[in-house]
Amino acid sequence: MSPSIEADASRLPATAPPKSARRVSLIWKTRWFGVGFIVLLLALWEIAAASGAVPSMSFPRMSAVMMTWWELIVSGELLGELVPSLWRMFAGYFVGVALGVALGLLMGYFRFFYSLLEPITEVLRPIPSPAYLPIVILFLGIDDEMKIFMIAFASLFPVLLNTYSGVRSVDPIQLQTARTFGVTGWKLLWQIVLPSAAPYIFTGMRVSLAVALIVMVISEMVAASSGIGYFILSAQRGFKIREMFAGVLTLAIVGYVLNRLFVAIENRVLAWHYGYTVQQRN
Repeated sequence: MSPSIEADASRLPATAPPKSARRVSLIWKTRWFGVGFIVLLLALWEIAAASGAVPSMSFPRMSAVMMTWWELIVSGELLGELVPSLWRMFAGYFVGVALGVALGLLMGYFRFFYSLLEPITEVLRPIPSPAYLPIVILFLGIDDEMKIFMIAFASLFPVLLNTYSGVRSVDPIQLQTARTFGVTGWKLLWQIVLPSAAPYIFTGMRVSLAVALIVMVISEMVAASSGIGYFILSAQRGFKIREMFAGVLTLAIVGYVLNRLFVAIENRVLAWHYGYTVQQRN
């Protein structure tokens, strides 16, 4: 091809990709692509169980699990176990979040509280929460107080550390400007520091939400007579494998729904932050 022809060809408009290719590209960028992957895994589960590739006693067909799950929902048995679990979880979670935000603000803003609380925080934080169970049972017994305490204790540290990091990351120029206009003391902490640390706080709250769900299940499996954790363990001990998987499936659904609700609330509360971030990038 001659140079002139090459030059003319370079000026031709690029051929648009076919509509099917554009649809596939759009699907890859949405959540439906991930949903399709989950459906594929469940289909493989069904095929493996139906073909006998895995023992049906310990690995029932997914269709049977779903049928059992629906029967438990309709009968109200599963919801009856789930409601007290969610009450315990949210009670402990909100207590842990409140303490975590308060202590994180104090440790990040006041050097005195950081020097006082940092050593004990780093001593207690690495210890797994289930390790406290025998001690907590000695003092609080096996009733709801024990479970709420365990959930609150486990939810505390992610919120505390993220709140502290958020306070320490506040722009010093912003603080100096606020002081110049007469904003000092607790007013500065409430009006400047807390909003600036809010994205970090919400990150800690999101992590703690998953932790609260995990510790709730563990505490109910160890010492409880009701709750979704107790239901799963009781089904396993009674060789009710489909009921056991139905309980685990319920936890997966609850965890996903709670996470989506939290993200929606976070996006609404921090809309000002995300809008500012987009403007800065542009």
